[in-house]
Amino acid sequence: MGDHPGEFLVVGGGIIGLSAAWRLAQAGGEVVLLDPAPASGATAVAAGMLAPVTEAHYGEEELLALNLESRAAWPSFAAELEAASGESVGYNASGTLAIGYDPSDKAALDELHRFQQKLSLESTPLTASACRRLEPALSPAIRGGLDVPGDHQVDPRRVASALLGACREAGVVLERTAAARLLVSSDRAIGVAGEDGREFRAATTVLAAGWRSGELAGLPEGLRPPVRPVKGQLCRLRLDERVPRPARTLRALVRGSFVYLVPREDGELVCGATSEEMGTDRRVTAGAVYQLLRDAQAILPSILEAELVETLAGFRPGSPDNAPLVGPSGLEGLMLATGHFRHGILLAPVTAAIVVELISSGLGEGWQARPALDPRRFTRRRRP
Repeated sequence: MGDHPGEFLVVGGGIIGLSAAWRLAQAGGEVVLLDPAPASGATAVAAGMLAPVTEAHYGEEELLALNLESRAAWPSFAAELEAASGESVGYNASGTLAIGYDPSDKAALDELHRFQQKLSLESTPLTASACRRLEPALSPAIRGGLDVPGDHQVDPRRVASALLGACREAGVVLERTAAARLLVSSDRAIGVAGEDGREFRAATTVLAAGWRSGELAGLPEGLRPPVRPVKGQLCRLRLDERVPRPARTLRALVRGSFVYLVPREDGELVCGATSEEMGTDRRVTAGAVYQLLRDAQAILPSILEAELVETLAGFRPGSPDNAPLVGPSGLEGLMLATGHFRHGILLAPVTAAIVVELISSGLGEGWQARPALDPRRFTRRRRP
């Protein structure tokens, strides 16, 4: 593999690529990870909510099962990652409070709770006064909410930093260049050519480049993963220690608009996030920031006293059915781990485990248990 012969090449240094590279190296593989600026994409912008219950959607029951599996894996994943890297990942198990601002918002939460009950998910309806007993800083105008104690959070920037350290400790070779073209020989992927002119060859290439996964030159026609950028804008605030702050994640409906507030232990408060089909427009817009702060202030008035630290935009890798593409691409030697949309942080542990499982089983028997993730569900050219 250039100057570093090995078995696996991971293209993409977001939380999915880093987690896969770490686990592959732990399993005994020689791993090279290719990314010009690891941990700088969607991972750096994400809020880090591990929230399969409050993010349950109709028609996504198979995805929900995967989300619940990965949420259950996060405590041990976080502990192992912290031990391997010597860094904290900011795991916070204080839970989530979903809030309805007006009567229509509360009715939507009631409907969500009925759906959660059908799926045997843990959530408890709360009156407005009960919500304020849990979070005294909440506005007296709210109408009620749902207590979801099992939906936790991590700090994605800390997770990414810890993964970089753990990868180095495990022997992963980090090459800071972008993949320019997939290398194919005798109808098999054999690696990629980098933008710096070098070639990186491997027995198995794992394409985990987020929304850019579908743009890699050299992918055979019909096998290009159908992922697209879905823009999200958010704000990072900092509350003075004298200002009332939430202890848990707040997810609210405010006049039909969705907003979340995720507290960090250092006093930071992440406020997000929009969901926009805007191509690769990276602008942070005044309208989006205004809407986020307006809706956040409606449920947590104390944010008017917060310092506005950062405004930023990023791109979630969306797929046509909102489910990830994890598994064989349809081309020998090429595996996909992309399309995680709004669940990239949540699904990192289980995605990495699936990558190792499928490679270890030769992409055969072990794959049959997870057909809903099969990337070939979208392609015209299928192979056994």
